[in-house]
Amino acid sequence: MKSVKIMPSKLQGTINVPPSKSMAHRAVICGGLAAGKSCISNIDLSDDLIATIEGMKALGSEIEKSSRGFIINGTKFLGNANADFTSVIDCNESGTTLRLLIPISLVKENSVVFAGRGHLGKRPLDLYYEIFEKHGISYEYDKDGLNLKVKGSMKPGEYKIRGDVSSQFISGLLLTLPLLEGDSKIVVTTNLESKGYVDLTMDMQKKFGIDIQQNKSGEFYIKGKQIYRPVDYAVEGDFSQGAFYLVAGALGNNITCKGLNIDSLQGDKAVLEIIQAMGGRVETRGDSIQTHGAYTHGIVIDGSQFPDIIPILAVLGALSRGTTKIVNAERLRIKECDRLKAICEGLGNLGADIRELEDGLIINGRECLDGGVADSWNDHRIAMSLAIASTRCKNAATITNSHAVKKSYPGFWDDFKSLGGNTDEWNMG
Repeated sequence: MKSVKIMPSKLQGTINVPPSKSMAHRAVICGGLAAGKSCISNIDLSDDLIATIEGMKALGSEIEKSSRGFIINGTKFLGNANADFTSVIDCNESGTTLRLLIPISLVKENSVVFAGRGHLGKRPLDLYYEIFEKHGISYEYDKDGLNLKVKGSMKPGEYKIRGDVSSQFISGLLLTLPLLEGDSKIVVTTNLESKGYVDLTMDMQKKFGIDIQQNKSGEFYIKGKQIYRPVDYAVEGDFSQGAFYLVAGALGNNITCKGLNIDSLQGDKAVLEIIQAMGGRVETRGDSIQTHGAYTHGIVIDGSQFPDIIPILAVLGALSRGTTKIVNAERLRIKECDRLKAICEGLGNLGADIRELEDGLIINGRECLDGGVADSWNDHRIAMSLAIASTRCKNAATITNSHAVKKSYPGFWDDFKSLGGNTDEWNMG
């Protein structure tokens, strides 16, 4: 287990925000489905993205590293699909890899095993199991793990699916259905949460030549027999990762974030609106964004559309005047860990006045935190959020399981130190 001890210090400087993990997943998949060579550049090889790359390779896509990024050729995708031969896809701890590749692996009659580790086996997949039963796809899994075995093929038609568990199920279907022989329709039977991620999926598909129509009722119409066409694509900066530095700026650190597209469709761009609603100031110059420290104040934050940035917004609430209430965020309990409990415990250990609700948090802000020892719960977003909280601690903050950042942002601690973060990392146990 790795731990990092951070002495209180202000962060200052310019940071190149890593490329969007969500968009990179989708670009790699679309390239791996395209009939020809695509060049996907500006990719940061996190553990999650490696899992998607290896998964698409297991399904027949050719992916090679180049000086610009990755050359991806989907001409042989599922060329060896065979229900009598089982392919194995190791998703590591990536829920995105798992949920996007399950339906994709069944474009043709096929047999696939999905393996994983950590908490991945606890991430709900019931929505796919319901589809499998309707389409005659056989499946089995370990109740205490993942080891999901699927056999069969997806069929065109109408898919009714909940939208309040994870948008990744809908994205997985959207990526798959255009390749089937007939037309399909997706009917979302509840409110669609994290809609921004579905928008990202369709936007990426459009870049690769796939057309999907959506009516005012939210139903998706997908023509069959479409072809993904190869393109060259550079992944834009990630608002999910940029959120840590943008909140840090609102807490009084002096950071310029480069590489963010202010016109991005990324749902986590909402961090800018939240900072402004809490009294912070946002300044944009080209592809650079800087937030400025101010006397921020608490508000009510609805976490249903951007759950991934709730941990860092909880940090902002913990260091703002008045009360911040986070609601409609119960889905955080089924992420890499129970993120509501993890950030509540972590910030509480550093001296925050915070408590859990069934679907969120109540936070009474303080001028600064005390410091202390807090565990990341082996969750990348918890580790990075606690690191930003350390900049407003009176004493040192020690974060255990600090290596968790490798899941999405392997260079986080190097970037943190480059901005003046005073850290000392060591192994324990």
